[in-house]
Amino acid sequence: MSNFDYIKNKNIFFLISLIIIATGIVFYFINGFQLDVQFSGGTRMLIETNSKVDVNKVDNMVEEALGKSVTVQMLDTYNPDDSTKKIYMLRLDIAGKETLSEEEGSIVKNIIAENFDMKENGNQDVLSVEPSIGRETMISGLKAALIASVLIVFYVTWRFSAMSGLPAALTALVALFHDILIVGSFYTIFRIPVNELFITAILTILGYSINDTIVIYDRIRENSRLMKKQTLEEIVNTSINQSLRRTINTTVTTLIAVITLFIFASVNNISSLVEFSLPIIVGFISGVYSSIFIASPLWLMIRKSGLRRL
Repeated sequence: MSNFDYIKNKNIFFLISLIIIATGIVFYFINGFQLDVQFSGGTRMLIETNSKVDVNKVDNMVEEALGKSVTVQMLDTYNPDDSTKKIYMLRLDIAGKETLSEEEGSIVKNIIAENFDMKENGNQDVLSVEPSIGRETMISGLKAALIASVLIVFYVTWRFSAMSGLPAALTALVALFHDILIVGSFYTIFRIPVNELFITAILTILGYSINDTIVIYDRIRENSRLMKKQTLEEIVNTSINQSLRRTINTTVTTLIAVITLFIFASVNNISSLVEFSLPIIVGFISGVYSSIFIASPLWLMIRKSGLRRL
């Protein structure tokens, strides 16, 4: 792909992104955005069982009894005192404007005890989150992402003043926004609840994606000085081709580590690591895509448009 014309084919790459994002928007209107109880408010119950149980059956029975939306997961891990034995935990997230009352909590426990293999005198835990606290947590996370984006705009504007800094910063910001939308679309399509680890992953993705974009911008800036007789299209294409191998190799190396973490966490049912590594895998792939196929072509379009004096 050393002679591939990225600029000529830019509309194809734009269309691919638009299709994915549009699909995510459609699923958003169908399913909504699934928020973990840490953001939406509600109650999380952990109940130990003797073996795995049918989570769909638990879901249906608890929803029918409470009249509230319930998300059920089966977690299993090894006993720290005996590595040959597993511990099975049933996790129920009951989102709502109000936390479960003691009576409702007892109803849930009775359903599990009477219909499923609940462990007698097993571990049980209840975490209640008020909706106001959940909203504050989500808003704080969004503020962190916004502050990071603003700082990135200032940095890129200053760093690449030689190639019209503000257009470079704005197109880099569009690429970052693209990555957030892609990850968000993935979550809406597969109905994955969003929690505080999602925000942490998004901030990680922003940092990684902007680094890929800066590498290509740096090459464009250098080639603009060395290739003064070439057109902007030729300079951008050459710069992308020169940066391609490094960008892909770096991303693949990082993805191998993150995918390994995801597999390890999935096998051992470490939900926190799964919830952290999954959006990072999607975001890193989206980040390298946007750096190569979105940011630079958009920058070129702005430079050649009436906004090039920015």
